[in-house]
Amino acid sequence: MWGRNVYDSISKFLQFQLTVNIVAVIVAFTGACITQDSPLKAVQMLWVNLIMDTFASLALATEPPTEALLLRKPYGRNKPLISRTMMKNILGHAVYQLTLIFTLLFV
Repeated sequence: MWGRNVYDSISKFLQFQLTVNIVAVIVAFTGACITQDSPLKAVQMLWVNLIMDTFASLALATEPPTEALLLRKPYGRNKPLISRTMMKNILGHAVYQLTLIFTLLFV
């Protein structure tokens, strides 16, 4: 039960981290190319990193295992850590966040 809970928590952690990293890199690069100045300064990037790591570590540490975890089949040894659904969620949330940030930045 604990092993399955740790696996699920790591998956959530990776999904959150990858989404925020994709958005931060694209915003910094695109903003620097278009405005000739980075929209995120070094201190702001450090704050984004601190907040991102704090929320991600909370996802790892706060969810207790439930009995429902034992009702599902175990994952295979060769199953990828980032599934197709997770990749769709990562890209979908990244597009949503980028749309919102670029709207605020350029409008």
